[in-house]
Amino acid sequence: MTKNFIIKIVGGSGRFVRWLKLLAPGLVVLALAAGCQTQPSLPPAALQGTNATEIITLREGDVLKISFPANANLNTTQPIRRDGMISMPLVGELKALGKTPKELEKDLVDLYSTQLLSKEVTVEVQSSSFPVYVSGSVLRPGKVMSDHPITALEAVMEAGGYDNTKANLKEVTIIRHEGNSTRNYIVNLKRIVDGKPSESFYLKPGDIVIVPERFSWF
Repeated sequence: MTKNFIIKIVGGSGRFVRWLKLLAPGLVVLALAAGCQTQPSLPPAALQGTNATEIITLREGDVLKISFPANANLNTTQPIRRDGMISMPLVGELKALGKTPKELEKDLVDLYSTQLLSKEVTVEVQSSSFPVYVSGSVLRPGKVMSDHPITALEAVMEAGGYDNTKANLKEVTIIRHEGNSTRNYIVNLKRIVDGKPSESFYLKPGDIVIVPERFSWF
């Protein structure tokens, strides 16, 4: 991991400057160590997007087609609401968020156990949309809903694009929740904007994209 450091000294006595020159190598070593700890390198592509081998869990905005082969009058197609619930005939509200389709099928079989001629229910995801959040130096910060794989740069453009006078595209931060913890990724979107070869960073549901402002001494 390499970084370029620029130390600018304004004013000060000659003794102070000589002291700082002696101390500077140690400061650089400390800065390199801190940088390696707080800014993980760009992860492999398999970690960036939604891996096809992952278990599918249902989320807000997914449109579900629920079929009862032996009881067609119970069939329904509806989205998962923002509260994670769906509303089923006869049994009412049911949580779908966070479950797999198979888990939801089992729950439905249990709920309708006394009303089904055949213990068979199928849950199919007809369409899927998910939220990501864009903040910082963009024109329309907030939630961005997507029904297809989306990159960090595409999310920024969906948020109205970046502020060309302020945005620092070299150090865009993606905050990702992983279990009970969070992980930060630092992505250089300027390389892509400049047409240079760069691997796209695909977002996962709930990712937060922060476009910082360029630092200025004045």
